[in-house]
Amino acid sequence: MRSLLRSQAIRAMAGRLSWGLGDQAVSSITNFIVGLYVARSLGTFAFGMFSLAWVSYGVVLNLSRGLTTDPLMVRFSGVSTESWRAATKRATGTALTAGVVAGMISVAAGLIVGDSTGGAFVALGFVIPTLLLQDAWRFTFFAAGHGKKAFLNDVVWGIALIPALFIAHHTSDTVVAFILAWGLSGAVAAGFGCLQSGVRPDPRGTLEWIKAHRDLGTRYVIENVSNSGSSQLRMYGLGAIAGIASVGAVRGAELLLGPFFALLMGLSLVTVAESARVLQRAPHRFRKFCAVLGAGQAAAALLWGLALLLVPHDAGRFVLGDVWDPASELILPVTIGIAAAGFNTGAAAGLRALGAAKRSLRAQLINSAGYVGFGLIGAFLAGASGSAWGVALAITSGSAVWWLQLHIALREHKTSEKEEMRTS
Repeated sequence: MRSLLRSQAIRAMAGRLSWGLGDQAVSSITNFIVGLYVARSLGTFAFGMFSLAWVSYGVVLNLSRGLTTDPLMVRFSGVSTESWRAATKRATGTALTAGVVAGMISVAAGLIVGDSTGGAFVALGFVIPTLLLQDAWRFTFFAAGHGKKAFLNDVVWGIALIPALFIAHHTSDTVVAFILAWGLSGAVAAGFGCLQSGVRPDPRGTLEWIKAHRDLGTRYVIENVSNSGSSQLRMYGLGAIAGIASVGAVRGAELLLGPFFALLMGLSLVTVAESARVLQRAPHRFRKFCAVLGAGQAAAALLWGLALLLVPHDAGRFVLGDVWDPASELILPVTIGIAAAGFNTGAAAGLRALGAAKRSLRAQLINSAGYVGFGLIGAFLAGASGSAWGVALAITSGSAVWWLQLHIALREHKTSEKEEMRTS
């Protein structure tokens, strides 16, 4: 009987992981198509401007996740439908509020900067609110174990993106037009999420949600923003030191790793919830579960990077246009860095499941400092190539920090459980 229940649990977990991979595959393909379209249509310099707006959006996205969906994934995975609906209503409302505030800041910054770069940030400001709402729906669906709904939501975005890109290309063919096409098609998916869930986001519950989960949210915000913020600082610094074209080259190399990002991000949608379930039901397998997650993702990244190194030059130029030449020189260091990051996600998922926000924050801050520091030192010494190798070194050496923090957190968790048993 125990064997049968274990087999059923494994099949259920595999199903949820599969939907996570499928959902992120669609999401990554959507982002990949947008990136390719901009790179092929506008060249390396304009792609660099687009990339600066993109990484800025990443900072806002991670801030929103830290406030909303990260606490929801930890505290409302596998709960009753009533609890999930109440939490989802407040969490998505908080995401929408964060998007409005961030959008206003982005528009103001764009107007101050002016020119084409400023125009990109103005366009980004208009679409941020619904983009954050769409992302929030994905995580709320996975918290409820409804990965299929998240998958369908991203499919709707992908379908809406096709005519949007076509219109952008044939009417304006500028960075602003492509940002608006990407964002407005995402708004369609955000609206569809409301229909799927039957839940209406309630921005009035923003303060209540933040206050109720400030113990996790505050640390997750700092952790997430330090992660994406370090990428933003590195890109801004690289642009100032080596030029906007270098930013386009680095982003082009990262874009080539898009299929692996689908794996990495797809698993991240469900690993925290699954880690929490393993911790509750089979705590003796928790450490192994985290290790297998990390090792599997690292291996996948290395295999994909190896395949990219064998791509013929003409095929690469067909995919990325003029961006291929500078980007192809960075494939090896970018692959090493992403493989190390994939390995670290196993430890990060474990720390989130344990609710060890203090320890995950410590690991993230140390790694972010190394990411920015080594990335900018490398840029100063050898431009885009030096920056890519500096980042690879920082992430690889930072692996020890992540796994040490998980080891300590597990030990503290076991000690806490023993103390609770003695007092009960």
